[in-house]
Amino acid sequence: MISFPLSPRQRVPLRKAVYASLTLVVCVILLHISRNGYPSFKHRFEDSVPEDESAASPPVSAEEWNRRAERVKEAFRHAYHGYEKYAQPKDELRPVTNVGMSGYNGWGATAFDALDTMLLMDLGPEYKRALEVVKVANFSVTYENRGFVPYFETIIRYLGGLLSAYALSKDEILLRRAEELADTLDPVFNTPSGLPAFSYEPVRGLLHIPDPGVLAEFASFQVEYTYLAKVTGKKKYYDRVKTLNRVFQEANLSDSGGMLPTEWNLREGAPRQAKNRISVGAQADSTHEYLLKQYLLTGKIEKGNLEAYLRTTTYILTNLLYLSPKRGLLYATDAANTSFTHPAGTPSHIFEHLSCFLPGLFALGAHTLPLNDLQSVGIDFAKLGSEPLYSGTSNFYRKLQGYDLKKLHLWAAEGLAHTCWLTYADQKSGLGPEEVMMLTGFRGATTGRWWDPRMVQPRGGNPSESYLWIDAMAKWKKSGSRGPVPGWMTGKPVVWTEEDRLAGRPNTRDYHVRKPGYLLRPETVESFYILWRTTRDERWRNRGWAVFEAVERETKTESGYVTLKDVRGSPTKRGNSMPSFFLAETLKYLYLLFREDDPLPLDKWVFNTEAHPVPVFSWTAEERERFSV
Repeated sequence: MISFPLSPRQRVPLRKAVYASLTLVVCVILLHISRNGYPSFKHRFEDSVPEDESAASPPVSAEEWNRRAERVKEAFRHAYHGYEKYAQPKDELRPVTNVGMSGYNGWGATAFDALDTMLLMDLGPEYKRALEVVKVANFSVTYENRGFVPYFETIIRYLGGLLSAYALSKDEILLRRAEELADTLDPVFNTPSGLPAFSYEPVRGLLHIPDPGVLAEFASFQVEYTYLAKVTGKKKYYDRVKTLNRVFQEANLSDSGGMLPTEWNLREGAPRQAKNRISVGAQADSTHEYLLKQYLLTGKIEKGNLEAYLRTTTYILTNLLYLSPKRGLLYATDAANTSFTHPAGTPSHIFEHLSCFLPGLFALGAHTLPLNDLQSVGIDFAKLGSEPLYSGTSNFYRKLQGYDLKKLHLWAAEGLAHTCWLTYADQKSGLGPEEVMMLTGFRGATTGRWWDPRMVQPRGGNPSESYLWIDAMAKWKKSGSRGPVPGWMTGKPVVWTEEDRLAGRPNTRDYHVRKPGYLLRPETVESFYILWRTTRDERWRNRGWAVFEAVERETKTESGYVTLKDVRGSPTKRGNSMPSFFLAETLKYLYLLFREDDPLPLDKWVFNTEAHPVPVFSWTAEERERFSV
């Protein structure tokens, strides 16, 4: 067909028609605004109401929950018997090929790590056999890692396991071995700053001091050494903790907004100043955890640890929590390139499985701290960001003014835990991946395409700023708190399979699975356990049971339980390892979640980062003087 251009006379009526149409559209928009106000962020969540699972399923009896706890005990027996048969005295079992492997000194890590789980489950025969492994372990030599003992993993697995089992059993051999291990590793502190090196070679007395040092690897021993000092009466162990506390209190954290960054100079005992990184997951998680737990362990007297915990959680609440654009999922991420002028850094929008410990930490803090009456413990919350070492952070505290802090921390806990749950429930296997990359804009949500947040720069600046949870909370609060709390347990599972992708069906989950493996990790069920004990909301138990059923269905082998390579399928490709933390943490938390009684009340026991519980205590007057507490 041949078309001819319009004459100038013909164009005028068309142009007028277009202008008239645009005028009509503008009028409609203005009418909508006059009636409803300007569009706000909360409108994204109108279709995302909290999912009431307890109403959708019949209540479970106390007897049934105890039976479910017994099912977890059976799973533990199956896993540990497989380790004993095929792997002991090596560290861990390869449950597909049924051979042992050692990566943590070769002293029998699984036996040490599982001691307290056996005691809690009343598994006497297994415990007695494990004690024989404990008795013969030679802490003075290792044939793994070129003879070097990794300090962090050894403390949380071996020392933590020994001390917790001692607290539960009072078997003196456990305390003697714990003290022997700590003394063997003591040269790790022979650095100019007094911070522990990454690893120690006991035969030749060599240290490996990395540059930079990683926060979690040198600052996750406080709980273990403090309890060891208490039960042995020896000041030298607590002195190590005090050195770390002093380093933290003197550190200039202006570049990282008052939060402890991941990279440190171990020789100087100071954070790396240029372009550091902030994380709530890998390389930092256990240190943030120990700020609160050290305060709780010693009877809530170490004010400096509480202040550090409050600075950390304030930074997280105002800078690291985001909402996904379509489902309104609340998630935590890390940030790189922090500086004095840009303490918030550049968020990656990666959500790690490791970060799923965070909801449990928030819930524990809300349960045990007077967050709405911090003056009662001598803390002026508003002034925490005004000290010289934390300059530039006062705005973070202003953002939290007017909130009920206890509720805010608990909303964050429940919202984050819900997202952790959905990353499980969204998968065909029912198990959660190691990492997901969250979407940051409506374009990605509607087209199913994935956008690197660093490359999407719409008019108005960094898209990340539009999705900060605290900004959405401010709009929600300004509206008179109408509708559900942003990110508070919104959204239902969305299973999107490889078949869906190949068929061209859009992905509406708001994230891309970045690392699809499942490593039998505990963080999600750890948070479920703490949330159940602190809120008594049955949905956390129900979700924990769904996770356990998926573990049984997808990971069980003839000799134990195995990691998965891709959670998006079922059945799926398997790995060939059963980490010791599966018996120390994952199964322990599930067992405690399902037990009707509460053998470890959260106000009387503190779990180390490997789920080894030790009892809360108070220093005696004599100890306070001798230890200079």
